[in-house]
Amino acid sequence: MSASASHSASADTETQPEPQKKKRYSAVHKPVFFISAAMLTAFVIWAWLAPEQAETVIFGSMDWIATNLGWYYVLTAAVIVVFVVVIALSSSGHIKLGPDHSKPRYSLFTWASMLFAAGIGVDLMFFSISGPATNFLTPPDVEPLSDEAARMAAVWTMFHYGIPGWAMYALMGTALGLFAYRYHLPLSIRSALAPILGRRIKGAAGDAVDIAALIGTIFGISVSLGIGVVFINYGLSHIFDIPTNQTVQVALIAVSVFVTILSTVSGVDKGIRRLSELNVLLAIGLMAWVLITGRFAELMYGLVQNIGDFLTRLPTMLFETFIYTDGAADYPADQWLADWTLFFWAWWIAWAPFVGLFLTRISRGRTLREFILGVLFIPPMFIVLFVSIFGNAALMEFRDGNDAFLNEAVELPESGYFNLLAEYPGATFLIAIAIIVALLFYITSADSGSLVMANMSSHTTLEDSDGSPILRIVWAVLTGALTLVMLFIDGVYTTQAATVLIGLPFSLVMYGLIYSVYKALRAERRSLASQEAAFVTALGEQPYSAGSNWKDRLTRRMSFPTQEKAFDFLRTTATPAVAAVADQLDDLGVDIRYSSGETADENLPFVNLSARFPEQEEFKYELYPVAHPMPSYAPRTDAGRDQYYTVEVFNARGTRGHNLMGCSKDQVIADVLNAYESHMQLMQRGGAAGSSITGLDTEAPNDWADAGTLQGGNPEEERTDN
Repeated sequence: MSASASHSASADTETQPEPQKKKRYSAVHKPVFFISAAMLTAFVIWAWLAPEQAETVIFGSMDWIATNLGWYYVLTAAVIVVFVVVIALSSSGHIKLGPDHSKPRYSLFTWASMLFAAGIGVDLMFFSISGPATNFLTPPDVEPLSDEAARMAAVWTMFHYGIPGWAMYALMGTALGLFAYRYHLPLSIRSALAPILGRRIKGAAGDAVDIAALIGTIFGISVSLGIGVVFINYGLSHIFDIPTNQTVQVALIAVSVFVTILSTVSGVDKGIRRLSELNVLLAIGLMAWVLITGRFAELMYGLVQNIGDFLTRLPTMLFETFIYTDGAADYPADQWLADWTLFFWAWWIAWAPFVGLFLTRISRGRTLREFILGVLFIPPMFIVLFVSIFGNAALMEFRDGNDAFLNEAVELPESGYFNLLAEYPGATFLIAIAIIVALLFYITSADSGSLVMANMSSHTTLEDSDGSPILRIVWAVLTGALTLVMLFIDGVYTTQAATVLIGLPFSLVMYGLIYSVYKALRAERRSLASQEAAFVTALGEQPYSAGSNWKDRLTRRMSFPTQEKAFDFLRTTATPAVAAVADQLDDLGVDIRYSSGETADENLPFVNLSARFPEQEEFKYELYPVAHPMPSYAPRTDAGRDQYYTVEVFNARGTRGHNLMGCSKDQVIADVLNAYESHMQLMQRGGAAGSSITGLDTEAPNDWADAGTLQGGNPEEERTDN
């Protein structure tokens, strides 16, 4: 999985004949960086110098959590699934991750492809065999090696990789998208908790949230890298007889750090991303080869059966704690729950900031319903396909009497995938491709992980700027060191146990996100209801008396103005009207911000008026030209033109198509006053969103100020329709 973005600035035009793009980096957030780096460094040194003590503490803590708080992890996953599904299916599902007028940056196909790619990684290759093998040999609730154990073996792995985990990503993405793209706060975890922390998100409390997210992320990435190391090591030994030992694993970790440094200093990130895209195709090719050259019909029967079982048993599995089940004699059900369900839920929680950030960045402009349902179904659909084909192919080997294959897949889980490929035509070539796929997934996870952690330890701004290269290198080294000491203690199992421990405190943040999103959506509903009840414009919604008014109204409705007319209306009629209201509000002592002119990037005229209130949402009234395709029913006089223009009213969260073209100055003034009175009524009723949601006043630091206003620029990328 990868999550990266970059922003550019023009180079000095005096020294460059052509404007050049220069990378901009966020400043280091010293408390977050130094505290989290110190904590992780101390942990690495402790685990290195006292591995036995570290092992005792880590596994002792995991045992205590599994015994006393396992139910809490199970309940948390279930609550998150229910919460995000309710949002998607409720009336709030139409709300966008961004202003109302925003449009998705990517087409539906491209967006779905990015979600799809986010669901593939080296750990999926690892667990697609070891998971079903363990569930067949030592199932938690049925007889080992039975028909029912075979039936549920792949389904349990699908469950652990499926909807519950992606619901956690959807929750994180929803919270980040709402507060960053709709309420104009920086794209960070602390911003998503603004309704709880209020002004404290800019202080120690916000720092603590970011530190917890960063530490959880590095442990989550460490698990993936640890799995990748042992997986790749086994694959290399399978072809080249390279020993599977710590020396090789140290070398592989060094490779991940080296590649991260190389991509940082040489700027080859795009090349790595291209390789990652190719990698997805190679992974699909391996799956298709196993399906086509193997027992095609039986695998398809198994896929259909698995899908049915997964969907019908999901509610029961979601709340399953095995309290009335003993499990296998040598592998009790409660231990199975700790090793699998609790580990996966903690792992998903730890990864949530990382993947949630990536999903948010690619989903701006989509509705909550689109976003949540896409995240819940597109990646899990592929995961179900992948696990079913590989898992059932392995089960067929097991059930055909290949006991050695089964036992090795359980005792040495990194072996299962390669041993399965060895049973198919072109085995050596297939295993070589699998090693390449695993290696690329491994290094792209390390590279993108270091970038995200650099961003999390930098000052967040209203732009999606990245952390400095030196931070990426520091986090790459620390992640490699953490992975190394965990592997030295007791292999991958130690990283799994540590993740269960680390995921516990961050689960509280997930509940905080639930409350934040709930409060934001409740305020959205109140805001919409208040606007519908109180907002009556001076244009088309007032009763028209007999005379010329109705003719003016009809003329406006059947008018499709040119760009020149829209620009002229803005400059000569709308701007003086808004300026007059701004002057009067200023005389009355209201804290106003007024600006007009042309945008710096597109030279489009605009006029903006905002008023600030302590502990409340900023009132915003902005007029801006918007282009539309010419409708087929336009009068013949407009034939031959492709576009017409409206002048629409924007508030802090976009526009609903409220057009002022053709109005008089007095009518524009009346419309501004109606909007202002509606906002006042909304604040009096306690329903104002934005600042009242976040608990922040609008006097923000410089890098947070004037969010969402043009102010001579145009930060709203989606306003380029025109």
